Amino acid sequence: MASSSFACAQQLEGLIALNIESYVIKGWHGTLLSIAVVAFSLIWNTVLVRKLPLLEDIIVILHVIGFFVFVVVLWTMAPHSDAREVWTDFQDNGNWGSIGLSCLVGLTGPIVTLIGADSACHLSEELKDAAWVLPRSMVATALVNYSLGFIMTVTVMSTLGDVDSIFDTKTGQPYIQVVLNATQSRVGTSIMTAIVAVLLLFSSVNLVTTSSRQLFAFARDKALPFSEVFAYVGLPISRKLRPADKLQVRPGWDIPLNTILATFCSSTLLSLIIIGSTIGFNIIVSIGLVGILASYIVAIACVARKRIVKEPLLPSRFNLGAAGLPINLIALCFLVVFFVFPFFPAVSHPHPVEMNWNIVITGFIVCGALLYYFITARHVYRGPVEYVKRLSY
Repeated sequence: MASSSFACAQQLEGLIALNIESYVIKGWHGTLLSIAVVAFSLIWNTVLVRKLPLLEDIIVILHVIGFFVFVVVLWTMAPHSDAREVWTDFQDNGNWGSIGLSCLVGLTGPIVTLIGADSACHLSEELKDAAWVLPRSMVATALVNYSLGFIMTVTVMSTLGDVDSIFDTKTGQPYIQVVLNATQSRVGTSIMTAIVAVLLLFSSVNLVTTSSRQLFAFARDKALPFSEVFAYVGLPISRKLRPADKLQVRPGWDIPLNTILATFCSSTLLSLIIIGSTIGFNIIVSIGLVGILASYIVAIACVARKRIVKEPLLPSRFNLGAAGLPINLIALCFLVVFFVFPFFPAVSHPHPVEMNWNIVITGFIVCGALLYYFITARHVYRGPVEYVKRLSY
């Protein structure tokens, strides 16, 4: 969540720098803008939560329109690079001594775009006929967005122009300079940048929704400290009720309010790190990428093992059939390789300030989680699978 809010804040900073010559981007600007984005997301997930379906429809339309606007403008107005250079020229800008290793390290950022389809899983309990709708929506989302993403990547790479001037842009966002070079118009560039900023703004809204539901689900299964607090749903009408009284919830507030507030607070606290170091902030939020990749590896490996030893899988309404095991194995090979590279620094032989300390922070969190599990959680945590089995008997 914090990374998404900061990404939106960076677009807003770039938009300001584009239109105000004297503006200089500073760390505390990003912090304040990030907190504002998180606060905006909080409002949509509480007061305006009933309007989220309408909002999603609007954002999908804006997403498609924005795609065509960028593609048309760049292909018709931007200078075109030589096709051979675009497809065959690789550079080791991190000084790794190997083009292959440099490409693998460089893919750590783009791989984030491949892991968003699972966000719908966090809302599965709020869907009608989730067993049928959810997997199909994930596949459709992946196919559409990967196709659009590939076209957009080729478009941008084919219209970069002078790479050095793009990376030296005072907006802090190279793509803004690419659009400005193409349109030669601050107004046109501002409109296109605003589209990206709005899409990222409402991506933050969605991330608050999914993150709060995931936190709620773990708390409901008693897998977290203070699970009773985070597993609470709704806003009580009165706090003067006796313990034996049935808790009444305000109409329209049947949401995991405490986990939404926890998401807001944690994102706000993480945003304060930007004041001191943007690199430090990026290292900390990259832990989320490691966690997601690890969760994918565990889940897919368990399913692949069952398929290999011929154990029956749980009944489902979406089955890959004979292609299931090959797809699982290919996914595991991909994930295991790219699980390693979020721990790499951006360049070889970094200074201590540029070092990626992700491995240290991740190790600390894993050790803390294991300690909590063996001391407390293993005695109370049962997990959703056990509940499903219990209901089926």
